[in-house]
Amino acid sequence: MTVSGAGDHGEQQALPGLAVPRARRRTVRGVQVAESLPVARVLLDVAPPHLDHSFDYLVPAELSEAAQAGVRVRVRFAGRDVDGYVVDRLADSDHDGELQPLRRVVSPLAVAPPSTIALCRGVADYYAGTMADVLRAAIPHRHARAEAAVLAARAPVDPRSSLPPRPDSVWRHYRGGEALLTRLAAGEAPRAVWTALPDAVSSQPHWARGICAAVQATVRSGRSAVVVVPDGRDVDLLVTTLRESGLPEWTVREGGAVVRLQADQGPEARYRAFVAALTGRASVVVGTRGAAFAPVANLGLLVCWDDDDPSHADERSPRVHTREVLTVRARLDRAALLLASPARSLQAEALLAHGWAREIVADRATIREMTPRVFALTSVEVASDGPAGAARLPSRAWSAVREGLTRGPVLIQVPRSGYFPMLACGRCGERAHCRHCHGPLRVNSAGAIAQCEWCGALAGGWRCPACGNTAFRSVRVGSARTAEELGRAFPQTPVRLSGMGAVAGVLPEVGSEPQLVVATPGAEPRAQGGYAAAALLDAGVSTAHDGLWTETAALRRWLIAASLVRPASRDGVVMLVGDAAPGPTQALVRWDPAGFAAREYGERQELGLPPAVRMATVVGDPLAVADFLRMVAMPPDAEVLGPTPLMPSLVERRLSPDVRAIVRVPQRSGEMLARAMAAGRARASAERRQSLVRVEMDPRDL
Repeated sequence: MTVSGAGDHGEQQALPGLAVPRARRRTVRGVQVAESLPVARVLLDVAPPHLDHSFDYLVPAELSEAAQAGVRVRVRFAGRDVDGYVVDRLADSDHDGELQPLRRVVSPLAVAPPSTIALCRGVADYYAGTMADVLRAAIPHRHARAEAAVLAARAPVDPRSSLPPRPDSVWRHYRGGEALLTRLAAGEAPRAVWTALPDAVSSQPHWARGICAAVQATVRSGRSAVVVVPDGRDVDLLVTTLRESGLPEWTVREGGAVVRLQADQGPEARYRAFVAALTGRASVVVGTRGAAFAPVANLGLLVCWDDDDPSHADERSPRVHTREVLTVRARLDRAALLLASPARSLQAEALLAHGWAREIVADRATIREMTPRVFALTSVEVASDGPAGAARLPSRAWSAVREGLTRGPVLIQVPRSGYFPMLACGRCGERAHCRHCHGPLRVNSAGAIAQCEWCGALAGGWRCPACGNTAFRSVRVGSARTAEELGRAFPQTPVRLSGMGAVAGVLPEVGSEPQLVVATPGAEPRAQGGYAAAALLDAGVSTAHDGLWTETAALRRWLIAASLVRPASRDGVVMLVGDAAPGPTQALVRWDPAGFAAREYGERQELGLPPAVRMATVVGDPLAVADFLRMVAMPPDAEVLGPTPLMPSLVERRLSPDVRAIVRVPQRSGEMLARAMAAGRARASAERRQSLVRVEMDPRDL
């Protein structure tokens, strides 16, 4: 349609024999329309998938200057006011009806620049999601006071002026490491997968110093960098390392080069960091998952540390992962990408296998020099101990712990938190479940009554439905019970507990004096000078679960804990206790995560399993799933597996007879599958059938 009030040129006269065109009105419903580009194309923050497209609105004359591309606006939609983002200004609209005017411009700051819109669109398409869901994760809520403070702050200063001469970096230990820095400093965009070595002795580990050197090289080229890490402890460590290397943290009063962007900062601090990056006042962003979308100017480098950490995966729809966001962004912005980890994810191995990224690893001599000595104490190794070999801490591990305490702190990793996190019948071994919701029973402390892990109901008077017995026995021993047992075994040694359920919470660091530190995976504190020894208990539990990612996750957890132990040259020893799967066990003993990932990925290619293929799951009522699969136009090479009932434990937790269908395609058809699933979701939403099925791309819980 021709928009009222569009343009400021005289109207063209009609040719002979043609109808005279209508005069353009400059007001609509009493609203004065902007003279130039009177149509705003707006993306709305609405959930239904069939509304995942832009809508046209008229721009009132008084909002014309502020309503530029990227600003946040309020509009009227379906009888209510909703938020949206202007993505373009147009002279005309292809809408046949009358357009509504914009209600107001929330802020003249363009918080959704074209690069952010393109990234969110790419991520939404990859996961068959909606722009509204991705934009919600990418752009924090506005905080007016924080915005005003940043805009009034001093103008950005070139951070290159504060950088010292290039120091001797840790990259010299790795093949291709120095070449990476050279290319970054030259303004190029290399893509690399880095397997970082441990460095427990230094106050700043290898990975932090290596990332710092890569960021410095990028800043020297006049570009910006975004670094995403799993948690706040890593953010603190990396910001400290950057500050000591000449890149100070940004503040409103003093300026600086680095900002933190974390979900737990609070709305004001988070939005202040977001605006500082958006306006170019800070050229380096360090943060957790949401920082992957940070809108920095002149992006040069994207870094993801420990890309297989579960914290990088968003549980909200469409369940995006940091690694995939940065991969999409590296393609769109032609920026360098560095995936760094003590282990190696299979997704990173896939990038190497396809030649999209290059490998950066140390040679075997360097690995042996910098890693502790690892022993795997399986049932075969401890058989010579006789009955003592069945103990949770066999004699060889016991001796290693006792000897390690003469030289410094010792780390004990336990897979589960709590006291007795899982119970069974003391007579027949049947798992103990709650009478009300059928959830698993546990004991939280010594002398406590068993209670349900799901609903919290106490299990007083419990009786085994299989044999009628009323006594429990423990199936799993948690970190609290382990700390209690070690305290009795080593009465003169301090025992500290680190974990989410511990009284002191997650300990950031411990001293160098002899002590026992019991921690759950991910909660291991660094020790000054490194741990003298470590015992990784219940290894068999870590690889006993069903799942595609169980073994890779177990190896990663073991490597992170072992990385905190002193190298073998300083008598550092790691004991892996338990009958774990042979693949990750041998990879830990050899300290060869790259070889394990390569072998595992090769097997996935032969078997047609992720990440060698792309998958989508459709979960819901059997009839709804079958109807959805008939509705979707699948790629020609798609293979539908199922539908099949969900695992019994999942059914019991949801109390729903759902089924799951799996759609599998080769990697080359992944985009086609995502588009097909998105179209199916949109159609189901338009027909009000969206709530009957749940669609997920690249599911992580298979």
